[in-house]
Amino acid sequence: MKLFETGRVCVKTMGRETGSYCVIVSIEDETRVIITGPKNLSGVRRRPCNIKHLEPLETVLPISKGSDDEAVEKAISDAGLTEKFRSKIRFTP
Repeated sequence: MKLFETGRVCVKTMGRETGSYCVIVSIEDETRVIITGPKNLSGVRRRPCNIKHLEPLETVLPISKGSDDEAVEKAISDAGLTEKFRSKIRFTP
């Protein structure tokens, strides 16, 4: 099992989107991935992110590498995670 793979659901742990759910849509290299919320669902826009700023969860969505936001949103709704993505997790240091 790979920790960071395409379709893996994660939670942002750093930055202004801390506590928001996101999905990995592609891998750039050993330390960076491309993530999306999608923005209209969780507020996380599509962009590169350091893997140190993500907390991977057990859920992996069946999406292909580089999927657009509509495909990601459909996979989220098919998995029944729409309400989860609209909420945030509160981190306590």
